[in-house]
Amino acid sequence: MNDQTIYDRLFGKGGHELIFNGLFLQGTARVGGQNVAVIGTRDHAAIDGSIALQITEAILNVVREDVASRTSPRSIILIADTQGQALSRHEELLGLNGYFAHIVKCVDLARRNGHKLLTIINGEAVSGGFLSYGMMADCICALPDAQVRVMDLRAMSRVTKISLERLETLAKESPVFAPGAENFWRMGGIHEIWKEQDDWPQRISNALAHITKADARAEIGLERGGRHFAAPISKLVAEA
Repeated sequence: MNDQTIYDRLFGKGGHELIFNGLFLQGTARVGGQNVAVIGTRDHAAIDGSIALQITEAILNVVREDVASRTSPRSIILIADTQGQALSRHEELLGLNGYFAHIVKCVDLARRNGHKLLTIINGEAVSGGFLSYGMMADCICALPDAQVRVMDLRAMSRVTKISLERLETLAKESPVFAPGAENFWRMGGIHEIWKEQDDWPQRISNALAHITKADARAEIGLERGGRHFAAPISKLVAEA
């Protein structure tokens, strides 16, 4: 699908006003009769310092505007379509990790100011480019055919010195080692995977309506059989 088709499916024809600036997008849409802010990336963007600052500026502007107008905080829909962080020595020397930390802080600021945060994965969601803003939302939903991974198994093999064959075997046994939206769903990292025939605007409305302040991803991962220890250990720490 092209951009126009995807956003018409998500928000309905005439239900969105989005501006595209290269690989960055922002604007507004109507969901369930309410205005929402839309911020994100497109065309499998590699997140560099420039895009990171565009994301943070857009988030901060939403927070400022709603505080100034004294209106109820708008929900923020984050569109994640990223191949990960920009892989260049130039970006690393400029402190790309600091830019990513700034995104996380801005997302947290929005949450603490009452904004509900919903990520929709369109296309790819990879590595630090996804972790820094997409995975920070209250609820994460994946469109059909979304590709989600933190690290390719070949790259993981090079870093961990574990053979690729061994990692491929482990990936069949545990979603922790395996890429794919389904495995992230099992671990609770993705709340919903939508189908092509679903009513996407209704799915967005339902997701926003069920967002709570509690982060239950560890418990969800336990229920789905993808994470066996995170929830019990977190409970032990909380009770200590």
